Amino acid sequence: MNILYVAEITGKTGVYAFKQGISLLKNQKKIDFVVACADGATGGGGLGRNHAAYIHKLGANVLLTGECCFYKKDLVENWDKIPYVLRPYNLNDEAPGAGFRIYKCTSASSSAGTNARIAVAVLLGQSGFTRLHGDNPAACLPALLERLRRETPFVILDFHAGATAEKQTLFAAADGHCSAIIGSHGKVQTADERILPGGSAVITDAGRTGSTESVGGSAIAPRINEYLTGIPDWTREAWAKPELQGVLISIAGNGKAQSIERIRVPVPEMPQQDKKDEKEES
Repeated sequence: MNILYVAEITGKTGVYAFKQGISLLKNQKKIDFVVACADGATGGGGLGRNHAAYIHKLGANVLLTGECCFYKKDLVENWDKIPYVLRPYNLNDEAPGAGFRIYKCTSASSSAGTNARIAVAVLLGQSGFTRLHGDNPAACLPALLERLRRETPFVILDFHAGATAEKQTLFAAADGHCSAIIGSHGKVQTADERILPGGSAVITDAGRTGSTESVGGSAIAPRINEYLTGIPDWTREAWAKPELQGVLISIAGNGKAQSIERIRVPVPEMPQQDKKDEKEES
């Protein structure tokens, strides 16, 4: 089975890059299932309900969120109606939404068959997040993976964390108990994709889908000014050099990863009139 993980979709440019890039990838690669991190899809922070529905319609089977999961009220109020969106698992039990789900693979090309079941889950790291705090992800990891593996050998885990050491530690703890553990939140693609001894594919950070001539997908000048003055600045769109980034993971029938390939798909820049229309709508 071939799983495409799309790195964090950031702002309108990210949504545009996903729309353009996913069609190119599906023509070039044999993709059975698409998982996309969309924690910054709406305004660079959070995921709105309309964007969630649109990205899902474009081809993402599952959308993942992280520390920004509750930023958009229209999503928070409709979690139960949107089963294709996940928030971090290690939150308070009273939090809306689900931290994992089991999905059916509907791809006729899948070697595992159209009835294959895929488990997808999200965990939130503990370092660097000030507005949302999760329980210890390492403590809840064994029970979560055991529960998912009872359902299916195909288990994909997103670890949304800021600290490299925390990611590497969780990778080691999860190795052999899931098909892949993908690091997110950094929005900068790392070059350490590999398969661990136990058969789990990992990468410290899958990158971002959006403008690559930017600061984490945001306009450069306001970010520089923020560092110089110490005054917070709202995220502003960056449009230059859009790309879809992520990883393509091939998984054997026993749930072990066979390969992991970094993906970078440059797409044409959005036409000027479309940029103007986007700004006027926002």
